[in-house]
Amino acid sequence: MKALNGKTAIAAYEAFVGSSTSIPVSPETSSTTTLAAARTGSAEQQLPWLPCMLGLEIPVVNFTVDTLLKLKPGSLVETSCHQSTDLPLRVNGILMAWTEFEVIGERLAARITDLV
Repeated sequence: MKALNGKTAIAAYEAFVGSSTSIPVSPETSSTTTLAAARTGSAEQQLPWLPCMLGLEIPVVNFTVDTLLKLKPGSLVETSCHQSTDLPLRVNGILMAWTEFEVIGERLAARITDLV
């Protein structure tokens, strides 16, 4: 049986909840985990390897294709938000939290202010 990617594994899990059918859930190994066993414990215990895409959405005003084509290293893009403005944090396209930017040393970080 073919190893499942993250979205397929979740869809398969949701489709087979209640079943004792074995499906491969780890792309790194060929071992299988029964869905009955997967129902025990929390998601972070059962699916820590599952990849996900985090995205922060920053609103930019008056941004055009012309502006995009003129971007080069060192260009600054002005946003329409203030430092303390809450920005949406999405996981695989689904809104999960609201964040605000914070500077830590020389790095820019996003502090979670509210979970959805």
